[in-house]
Amino acid sequence: MPSRQQQFSDLFPNEPAFRWRQIEQAFFVPTIRSWDGVTSLSKDMRAALAVLPWMTVAADRVMAGASKDTHKALLTLGDGQVIETVLMENARGELTICVSSQVGCAMRCGFCATGRMGLKRSLDADEIIDQYRFWQHFLEDNKHRGGLHSDFSAIPPRISNIVFMGMGEPLANYENVKTALNVLLAQTDLGPTRITVSTVGVLPRLEQMLTDKTWPHVRLAISLHSAIAETRKQIVPTSYDDFLPRLADWARRYLTILGNRRHHLTFEYVMLNGVNDTDDHARALAAFVRSIGNVKCNLIPYNLTDCEFARSEDSRIERFLRILENAEVTATRRRTMGDDIAAACGQLIVLSGKTA
Repeated sequence: MPSRQQQFSDLFPNEPAFRWRQIEQAFFVPTIRSWDGVTSLSKDMRAALAVLPWMTVAADRVMAGASKDTHKALLTLGDGQVIETVLMENARGELTICVSSQVGCAMRCGFCATGRMGLKRSLDADEIIDQYRFWQHFLEDNKHRGGLHSDFSAIPPRISNIVFMGMGEPLANYENVKTALNVLLAQTDLGPTRITVSTVGVLPRLEQMLTDKTWPHVRLAISLHSAIAETRKQIVPTSYDDFLPRLADWARRYLTILGNRRHHLTFEYVMLNGVNDTDDHARALAAFVRSIGNVKCNLIPYNLTDCEFARSEDSRIERFLRILENAEVTATRRRTMGDDIAAACGQLIVLSGKTA
């Protein structure tokens, strides 16, 4: 389906460019819920625009975790497909949303429930943007009820971070993700270091990114999961023999062009019992990171799904972390949030119109 902007241009081919900018600004005002609320437009224009969807997503249901710091929404798209998106609150009261870029995923990572869906289709930019807008509306509507862990009082808290770590591989939907990123940066108060795109490592698109002047240089997180080629192919079936040296070469060039104190790469590493959590794997990861430079490692305890893997013991994760730190590699352990409502990393899945 054509984007809302294209449909607007088709309806009003002679309107000046600023008119669409007015509309786009109105999209991000959480108290405006329809075209009728865009009072900067004439009444006749608002009536004509009624054929365009104000929102491209509709809430099927919203689930709250027991600790009230995580909410997961099941959103229905215009064609009936369903995606999931997550809102999380950290200990400082900051809010992060996790957005999806595809319905399902084709990458088939062994630990990830989303891969079991296969790829249904990619989202268009409006559907990605409207996940942010959905949570804006949710926060506005719950500001007097303390909808998350904290009391919203009269003013809803702001969304302080966006992570493209929901359903799908963002770089397999490069153009729509790029469009959504540019709109979000233009229409919100988020800077590029407050948005992270997570990718399994689609090297052709990573290469394109280095020369694409329209790609906004938000933070990147690479789902590495092992610095040993044989192990990585076991976890990530789309990996290949020379992936790791090619990734290292790309990463060095990326950091030369874009790296600075606040702009680093992150390697995500799901900790799988007896698979990638040994001392040898830790030492291989440390050597790989040190060969590149400004890379941080994020160790992620595996969140249980119906997949074949098991979570590493806490003692093993801590030992792995110490090996990295002793090698002077910056590493953190991700806090698990939302696993009681299947909202944690790797758990997002929609089967037969229902959340798993």
